[in-house]
Amino acid sequence: MAEVALRPVGDADLDALFEQMRDPESVRMAAFTAEDPDDREAFDLHLAKIRAAHDTTLRAVTLDGRLVGSISSFVVEGDTEITYWLDRSVWGRGIAGRALALFLDTVEVRPLHARAASDNAGSLKVLRRAGFTVVGTEVSYAPAREAEIEETVLRLD
Repeated sequence: MAEVALRPVGDADLDALFEQMRDPESVRMAAFTAEDPDDREAFDLHLAKIRAAHDTTLRAVTLDGRLVGSISSFVVEGDTEITYWLDRSVWGRGIAGRALALFLDTVEVRPLHARAASDNAGSLKVLRRAGFTVVGTEVSYAPAREAEIEETVLRLD
């Protein structure tokens, strides 16, 4: 079985993460993305802010040592939320679930919250398998789809 691991995000990871986060199919699936996924300057500013924030944990996800995505926790209106992004080439192989399990072992804050487009069955499955439960839905504007869509809100106690 391939080894999934987490490590701090380094400067050398930024080009690959930018490319992953602008893949059209990945952007459509994630839905709640940057206004313009091709805007490198905005990406660099956002990542610099995340990496400097004291209430954010950001980790690179690796598969057999190769960068395949990122996972992080951050605080929004007093709630700690998690998010992750994996390169589409590794979807459907259990990597998100393994990365999430590793991440949950390092982030001790509970409850944790997560959100996913309600039609993102893969991500919702990963979150439920990790113990998150659905606590509601909201309709929000999804820049990647240029429309308001339903978003599922989950919680891990």
